[in-house]
Amino acid sequence: MELVAPAGSFPAFKAALEAGANTVYVGFKDATNARHFAGLNFSDDQLARARALATGKSVKLYVAINTYPQACNWQQWTSAVDKAVALGADALILADTGLLAYAADNYPAMHLHLSVQASATNSLALKFYADNFAIKRAVLPRVLSLEQVATLCEHSPVDLEVFGFGSLCIMAEGRCVLSSYLTSESPNNSGACSPAKYVRWEESADGSRLSRLNNVLIDKYAPGEPASYPTLCKGRFRVGDKVYHTLEEPTSLSTLQLIPQLAKMGVKAIKIEGRQRSPVYVRQVVRVWRAALDAYAEQGEAFVPDPSWIASLDTVAEGSQTSLGAYSRPWQ
Repeated sequence: MELVAPAGSFPAFKAALEAGANTVYVGFKDATNARHFAGLNFSDDQLARARALATGKSVKLYVAINTYPQACNWQQWTSAVDKAVALGADALILADTGLLAYAADNYPAMHLHLSVQASATNSLALKFYADNFAIKRAVLPRVLSLEQVATLCEHSPVDLEVFGFGSLCIMAEGRCVLSSYLTSESPNNSGACSPAKYVRWEESADGSRLSRLNNVLIDKYAPGEPASYPTLCKGRFRVGDKVYHTLEEPTSLSTLQLIPQLAKMGVKAIKIEGRQRSPVYVRQVVRVWRAALDAYAEQGEAFVPDPSWIASLDTVAEGSQTSLGAYSRPWQ
């Protein structure tokens, strides 16, 4: 299976190459991608340099243009498509149907991948995108069970890519409105869940740390307690007489143990989440997954994840804990 690694910066891009990624996906420095944070992503010059480095190592470069344009800024999104094609992207990762139509009509030779932001979860949806826009691959949302992924692999008209490691979300991708409830900026349109300009940190006299999003208290951390980036879905709130992670606990998806099952199903690519994470994270996660996929290729049915791999991933997991997410539904 192809190992698809994230890069939100040029150092992270180099880390992904050095660690053994088959493909690296990136975005431009604007709202056209779903990781639009200050200091992240690629200028035109940086992307051109990344293209040259990737070519030298026979690594593919995908460009994510996976947010939803509005009538007032349509040209910014079409310009992003034009630039990505001109800079030599191997594939574009798109979600909006209008933008898919623009890319398919103007660049019929370009490989188009359906972003997870499109939230396509059944074979007829995938057929629609394949028939109308000639997509070659779809990235599946993280809300599907293994059984559902297996069914899609049987009936999908295009190759399928699934997430193997990274931050989890309880929302169906492309459908979340929680952030915009507090900030009026939707991650689906402006590219950032909890935009940094709305984030505030406060130190209390007792040493505790408060995190706020647009002046709304999201969490309070005890002295020395690790703090995570404040998002509404992963905050702790008072419900009745209890304060806890009401919607979702900070945790990371980690699926090394599922490699044999995913491969047998026919999954074509494993995606690592984390363009907002550091080069250290990218290097560490990609290195582990490279070793695991290579081991599976050698060992086949005898494959068992090395405990050192799991320990290494645990150190960079969100909330220092991991889960199989929706892949595991023991009640079914």
